[in-house]
Parts: sequence; C-alpha cells; structure tokens
Amino acid sequence: MVFLSIPNGETLSVDVNPNATTVSAFEQLIHQRTDLPQPLLRYSLRMRNPSLANPDSILLSDLGVSRFSTLIIQIPLLGGMQAGGAAPPPPKPRLDFLNSRPPSNYVAGLGRGATGFTTRSDIGPARAAPDLPDRSAAAAAAPAPEAEEKGYDENQKFDEFEGNDAGLFANAEYDEDDKEADAIWESIDQRMDSRRKDRREAKLKEEIEKYRASNPKITEQFADLKRKLHTLSADEWDSIPEIGDYSLRNKKKKFESFVPIPDTLLEKAKKEKELVMALDPKSRAAGGSETPWGQTPVTDLTAVGEGRGYLTDLKSMKRTTDEEIYDRNRARLLYKSLTQSNPKNPNGWIAAARVEEMDGKIKAARLQIQRGCEECPKNEDVWLEACRLANPEDAKAVIARGVKLIPNSVKLWLEAAKLERDEENKSRVLRKGLEHIPDSVRLWKAVVELANEEDARILLHRAVECCPLHLELWLALARLETYENSRKVLNRAREKLSKEPAIWITAAKLEEANGNTQMVGKIIERGIKTLQREGVVIDRENWMNEAEASERAGSVATCQAIIKNTIGIGVEEEDRKRTWVADAEECKKRGSIETARAIYAHSLTVFLTKKSIWLKAAQLEKSHGSKESLDALLRKAVTYVPQAEVLWLMGAKEKWLAGDVPAARAILQEAYAAIPNSEEIWLAAFKLEFENKEPERARMLLAKARERGGTERVWMKSAIVERELGDVEAERRLINEGLKQVTGLNKARAILTTARKKNPHVDELWLAAIRVELRHDNKREAEHLMSKALQECPTSGILWAADVEMAPRPRRKTKSMDAMKKCDRDPHVTAAVAKLFWQDKKVEKAGAWLKRAVTLAPDIGDFWALYYKFELQHGTEESQKEVLAKCVACEPKHGEKWQTISKAVENAHQPIDVILKKVVIALSKEQKAAA
Repeated sequence: MVFLSIPNGETLSVDVNPNATTVSAFEQLIHQRTDLPQPLLRYSLRMRNPSLANPDSILLSDLGVSRFSTLIIQIPLLGGMQAGGAAPPPPKPRLDFLNSRPPSNYVAGLGRGATGFTTRSDIGPARAAPDLPDRSAAAAAAPAPEAEEKGYDENQKFDEFEGNDAGLFANAEYDEDDKEADAIWESIDQRMDSRRKDRREAKLKEEIEKYRASNPKITEQFADLKRKLHTLSADEWDSIPEIGDYSLRNKKKKFESFVPIPDTLLEKAKKEKELVMALDPKSRAAGGSETPWGQTPVTDLTAVGEGRGYLTDLKSMKRTTDEEIYDRNRARLLYKSLTQSNPKNPNGWIAAARVEEMDGKIKAARLQIQRGCEECPKNEDVWLEACRLANPEDAKAVIARGVKLIPNSVKLWLEAAKLERDEENKSRVLRKGLEHIPDSVRLWKAVVELANEEDARILLHRAVECCPLHLELWLALARLETYENSRKVLNRAREKLSKEPAIWITAAKLEEANGNTQMVGKIIERGIKTLQREGVVIDRENWMNEAEASERAGSVATCQAIIKNTIGIGVEEEDRKRTWVADAEECKKRGSIETARAIYAHSLTVFLTKKSIWLKAAQLEKSHGSKESLDALLRKAVTYVPQAEVLWLMGAKEKWLAGDVPAARAILQEAYAAIPNSEEIWLAAFKLEFENKEPERARMLLAKARERGGTERVWMKSAIVERELGDVEAERRLINEGLKQVTGLNKARAILTTARKKNPHVDELWLAAIRVELRHDNKREAEHLMSKALQECPTSGILWAADVEMAPRPRRKTKSMDAMKKCDRDPHVTAAVAKLFWQDKKVEKAGAWLKRAVTLAPDIGDFWALYYKFELQHGTEESQKEVLAKCVACEPKHGEKWQTISKAVENAHQPIDVILKKVVIALSKEQKAAA
C-alpha cells in the first residue's frame, strides 16, 4: 500500500506493491481515481529521479518507493524556463477591481449620467455633537480670555434640542457616585412601576376579554356551522356551487419557457431507481453450488414448482440499492484501512465483520473475525462476536479457545454455558468458570439458579465466603435456611454489611413469618438506631417504600413497625398532621391499605383529639376494612372526641345499615348524654324511629327536641309526623305554633317580594322570576329577565342551563358553547349539553356528558334520574344496574324533581331506587307534555 498526497489536500491510499508495479501502471491508476493528468504525475515522479526515460519498464521501488511511503504530487510553478520546452504563455490578468478600493472622488454610475446623493444612514443621527470646534480661524487660533474664565465658549454651536447645556458634562468621568445615583433612580422607577401592577394587569385582561367578546373571530362565528360539515354526503359536497369571481381569467398570463431535459439526467434517475436483485452463493451456509450431482437424490419437480418454495426464496433475497452498496463499500475500505493501520484494535475487526454480515457475506465475516481473534487474542468482545458468527457446531470450539486464552472473562464463561443444552453441562461449565473466577457474582447467581434447593444452599454458603459484600447472596441463603440458621446467616451478614437496611427488614420479616411478632418492632427500632450510629442517612421516602413492599409481601407487622419508627423522621412538628394525612392518602391511592392504616394509627397516637384524622381513619375502615374494625375504631374515637357529632352519627348509621337497630339506639343514647343540645343527634334518633315504623317514639323524641328549643327543622319534622299519622288538626296546630316560635319566617315572607332587588347576585331568585313569566306565557319578558340575570350572575350554571333550554333549537349549540366558556365544570351546564347530544342522537357523547354530570354533583338526584333514563333507552342491562347501584351508594338528597317526589307523604319511607324510578317517570311525563 502506498499513500498519495494530491494538490487539493487529500491523502489517498493506493493498494499496490512497489516491487511489482511500474511507473506507467501507477500513473494510469492514479489518473483513474483522481482525474489528474498523466504529464503532471510523470513530472512529479521525475522530480524523484531525473533520469526517468521509459516509465513502462521502471518499477516504483527503483524510485525509492516502498510500502506505506507517501508520494506528494506537486503542481509546477508558471513562469520561468523549463527544461525540454519553450516558455509557457503568460497568464491572463485577473480583473479583481470588485475587491479593491475605488479611487477618491469616485461616484458609481457617473459616466452614464447618475449623480451621488447622501442619506441619513451616511451621516448618522441628526443631533450634532456637543463639542464641535468652531470653524472660524479666530476660534482655531486660541480661545478668548473670557471663555477661559467661564469655562466654556458662548459662541460655540447651539443645539436646538438641548441648548447650550448639551455638552456640559460630555467630558466628565463616570464615577461611583454617578453609578449609585443611576441605581437609585432605577429602583425608584421599578417601585413606581410595581404600584397598582395587579390592578393594571387585571384591567388590561378585562379589556382584552371585552374586545374579544365584541369582536369575535370568523372561525368562532361559524364554529357551530363548521361542525355540521361532517354530516354532508358526497352528493351534497358536489352540489355546492363554485365561486362567482371570474376576474382571474382576465389576468395576463406570464410567459412560460420550457427547456428539454438532458439525457444524462434521465439516465441518472433511471439508475437510482434500479435495485440489485441477486443472491450470493458463497454467502449461504449450505448453498449447494459445490455439491456433486451423483450424491444428491432425485429432485421432485412438482415440489420445485410449488408457490410456497418460490415465496420462501423471495424472502431470502436481499433488496439492495445503489446507495447502500456505495455506503458498504466505503465502510469496507475504511475498516480495512483501520485494521491494517491498527491491527490490535478489536473494534475495527468487529465492525469489519459486521459490514460483511450486513452485506450477506457470512464467510467473509467469519474470516474477518477470525483474523481479529488472532490479532487480539486477549479481548473478550472479539471472541463473543466470533462465537455469534460461527456455525452452531463450531461455536463451542470457538468459545473454548476464548476461555482458554482469557480464563478470567465472565462473559465468555456465561456464553459457554449458554451454548450447552443440558442443565448439568451448563452447571459443569459454570463451576469450572468459578474455579478461575471465584469472586464473580454473576457466575454464582447463574449456577445457583440451575441447582436444586439442597445444592443451592451449599453453593450459597461458598458464595458468601467468596463474595461477602454482596447483599443478594446473603438474603438468598437466608431464605433457603431454617429459622435458626437464617438468624445466624443474617447476623453474619450484618457484621459484613453493617450499613445495609435490607438485612434488618429481612430479619423482621423472618420473625413475623415464624409467629414472633413481638420482636418485629424491636428489630426495626434497633436497626434504625444502629444505622444512624453507622452514619447512614435515614430517608423517610425509601423506608415508606420498604413498608409498602413489606405489605405486598404479606408482612403486615413489619410494615407497621417501619411506619411507626420512620414516619416522623425529617418532618417539622407543625407539619406533621398535614404531611402524615397526605402520605396516608397517597398510599391509599396506590392500593397500600395496610400502610395507610398504619400511618393513621400512628397519627392518632400523637393527635388524639383531632376529629378530622379520626374521620379519615373511619372512612378508610368503612371502604377497605371490616365492620368489626370500623365499630372498634368509632368506639375508640368517641371516647377521645366525645363532642364530634359526625362520629356518633356514623357509628349509629353503620349499626342501622347492618340491621342492628337496638345497638344504633344505644349509640344515640350515649350521644345524648355526651352532647345533650345537638339537634343533629335528636333528628337522627327521630329518623331511626320513623324509618323503623315507630311513630310514637319519633313523636316523643321530637317533643323533647321542641322543649329544648328546636329550630324550624324540628317543627317541620313534627308536622310531617302528624301528617303521616293522619292527624290534620295536630299538624296545623304544630305549624301555627312553629310560626310563632320561629319569628324569622314571617319576616322572610315579607322580604321575599323585594328579594330580587335586594339580592341581585342570587341566581335562584332570578330563575324563580323567569319561571313565573314562562308559566304565564310571557316569553319576551322571560328572555329580558334572563339577559339581566346573566349580567348580574355571569358564572351561574343554573341560569346558563335554563338559557340553553329556553333558546330556539338552532341557537342552542351556540348558547351551550357560551355556557361552557363561562362555567365549564358546572353540573347543570354539563347536563344541559348532554341533553343536546341526546336530542341530536349522539348517544356516546350524551352518555359521557351525563356521567360527568353525576360525577361533578353526585348529591343532585335529578342528574341520576336523567342518567338512568338514558341508560334505560340506550344502555344494556348491566349498565342500568351499575347506574342504579351508584345512585343508591351516593344517596342523593337535592334536585327540584327529586325533592318534590322524595318529600311527598306517600314516598316518605321509600328506598332510593324506588324514588329514582318515580323521578324518571315524572321526567318522561314532563317531556311528553312539552312535546
């Protein structure tokens, strides 16, 4: 190989033998590769040997060229005399006037009548410099004595913008005082700018919103019409008329010039689209091209003609483009140069072999990697590549040579074991590797995985001796040993790895698994103290993750012990309640119920009198615990927080739902004693007796509540009981007496007539006035009131929903979009949009929006009735049961239709599912009446 340096700065490698290549052949080869003229090459070679006469008979070695020599091709200088020829003609002069400076007073284009002119960009800003000298001769001579005394010249040039003060401090130095003064003024400007900044930004935002509302974009104005375009058919699209502007026809067409395409461009495009569809017979492992005919069986011509074999051959063909071939050839030459210049680099051999493999030349790839193994025998990557490229029969021999040369390579031993098919042979290979590398953790793991339990125990005993600092081997040995031996193993592991928390956690799990739960907490507590003494940072988040992992493994006591000893680490005292409740909620979301329960249990030991924590713990037990655990927790809660009404009521309700009415009465009696003046407890006791068909008990409880100064709710419930029992006189007497006792009702009745004027931002009052006008068929006045109501209450979902229902059908979509912009998460607006989708037969969207409505407001029964009615018409039986079950679980209590039906006398004791179905019937009747 000879290197050649050409005049453009590149160096080429030419694969020639100097002892067998003539000068003429070398000139032709270089001319083909570089397009350099042969006389120039011959001239450069004569510079090395002036007596060169016959280049056909002289070799490169005669000129002193050997392997890896570098020849420099030089261009002869023009000018002077050269031997053997006349002087070359002088070169043409270069016209580089465009890059040279023009002569003075030169004006471009003056010869053709152009004149020069001056612009502002030529003279700069219009303000004159303050320190311009006087152009008069007297001023140039010397300043007047008067000017020297005053420090300035009164006759200097006057600036029309700044006067004579323009240059007063032009020559002064900018010192630290000036810098401090500028900083003070800048801070004052910033302070003045920050005042009323929020008010100014809010006003600007409001003006922008008003402008956008009064000047909507074209796309917003036609958005509702644009949505209907997907419903048009192909015929309707074709029937749309074309535009009526034909002014484009009158425009003058530009001149178009067409030039024929050269043949070279067409030929080049044709070659680029061609594909090489060829099979290399040498690249196949069993090509069959060298098999003798006599040793082959008779060919079945029918099988040859089958399409299946033809398709298989097509799959084996590689489609190679010209660009890919060019890239591979370049890569092949590059890696060939790399392996020749640096044969001890293993990456070059691996890359060269892979290039041949990509080209489909497996034999060439194996030859390349074989040479790489010879050049780099101590590199494991080369041997792994050789094993990968070898035949399955030769792979074992290749890897055997590799491990013989590199006995300390873990990768080679693992690859050797992988080549074995029998597990016993694999284990034998791995054990032989451990003889050379006894401290390899990967080999120990591989051999333990192949062994049975008894052999694995023996192997792990040896493994922890060879690799005493690897935690996973110690834990695996502890899992395989008996209880007593596992304790010994963990103690040994703790001595070797004193900073590993996993050893202490495993020891706690071991004690819990063997029934010794009393030691679990002591082990975790001792482990944390020991780790802190060793300087290990106790990360609270990591230990909580370990607690969740212990819960998933079934070690609940270990989980509780970890939470108890680590939940308070790194948490400030004033942040403990908030942080612990947040941790419990996160664990609950991830499904770690025992971890959340442990966090609440520890929190309640610190915050015994916090009602919110007791309530959250009770809710956790209600949703994920048993009835017994919930009852025990509530009993404990009312002991520490006896004034919490909700805890008493929750316990009584759970007993009532479980069918234990006497226990619910007992809990409420205890609540009377703890909170004698609680109206909620009296009403809960009344409801318990009233729902269980005990009207006399209910009447007695309400009488006691009235004696203790009952509110309007107590008097109302008393009247309802008498109406239920059919005693009209008693009902009227209680109503009249209640009106006398609750004096605020008469006052409210008197104020109700002027309520809308006194409370303009109460949307319920506006809605009531609008409905009054609608009942009297005064639609214009109702629309007028609606516009005023939306101005006073622009974010009221009830009003926007009513506005959507009142609007004509073509305008309902626009109204709904406006409503969603103002209050997109309001359940009333969501239900109104769902009704629109339902009317347009968009069943999937209607169902999704109804589901969103009941999710936003699960306490409003009207939405559940609407959702259930939708499922009855378009849903399946399973979906109907699901909606009904969710409604019963949410226990809705509000809604216009819902309260009208649920508060009726005949429905006083009806369950929620029955009321839901009655509301659905009422909605259907209302819809038919409106139609």
